[in-house]
Amino acid sequence: MRGNDSIKYQIFDPTGNITALVEDEVGVALQPNVAAAIMRLHQRVEQVGFVSDSGTQPMLRMAGGEFCGNAAMCAAAWHACRIGLTVGSVTLRVSGASELVEVRLKRTDDGGYRASVHMPHARAIEELEMTYGGLRDVVPLVRMEGISHIVIEQTSALWRLRDCRADAEQAVRAWCDSLDVDGLGLMFVEGEGEHRSLVPLVYVPVSGTMFWENSCASGSAAVGRYVAALEGAESSLWLEEPGGTLFVQSQPGDGETWLTGHASKVSAHVIPRRACIA
Repeated sequence: MRGNDSIKYQIFDPTGNITALVEDEVGVALQPNVAAAIMRLHQRVEQVGFVSDSGTQPMLRMAGGEFCGNAAMCAAAWHACRIGLTVGSVTLRVSGASELVEVRLKRTDDGGYRASVHMPHARAIEELEMTYGGLRDVVPLVRMEGISHIVIEQTSALWRLRDCRADAEQAVRAWCDSLDVDGLGLMFVEGEGEHRSLVPLVYVPVSGTMFWENSCASGSAAVGRYVAALEGAESSLWLEEPGGTLFVQSQPGDGETWLTGHASKVSAHVIPRRACIA
């Protein structure tokens, strides 16, 4: 039997955005250290969340306290596996979201789950002038609970940052600080119509993480909300991301948004607590 000297976690794959979920209790102050230790051991892991389950109300807290839609899918799948759910809805308490988050699940032939997340409402969509070096443009900022995203389209002068990753990483750090947000993503969107491509860069200062993610659920939702608001009509977007495709449906007006992807368990592990102490 394991004692308190070890920490159990599982690794999930939600559309390539590899996520570790820690099952044992870890104090909030120690969570960034535990997350860093896990990511050192598993270089494909892009984020770490901490889950608990009272049997009726599963909870998820990300290491930086941010909101993450892909991790919410994983936490719902984790809970569904525990209770033997093959199809139905799970409601979660998730960091960065003031209201409960509903995830609709359906077991797939590969043992994973097709998952649709009712994304938290955006607080605002603003048009802001952003500058970096000699680059300058007015771009949309989608302010969300727990994290915000800047949408950068191919026509923008800031598009050059997509192909100069060092500059993009410096820019997102500086902009995150100046905008006073919990976390900031740069969503590089290419194409028109229902099928577009998306390259996401996400920075969360509290956990000290910076990733060109294989997929970003909250960033995809931000793109969907922006398109719906811009066009004044429901947007249904298939976003091809480095790790696969996410589908987002968003309404104008109240911005109600559902984000659909796939989450599957990859492996289970145990790490000594002493390895997580900085």
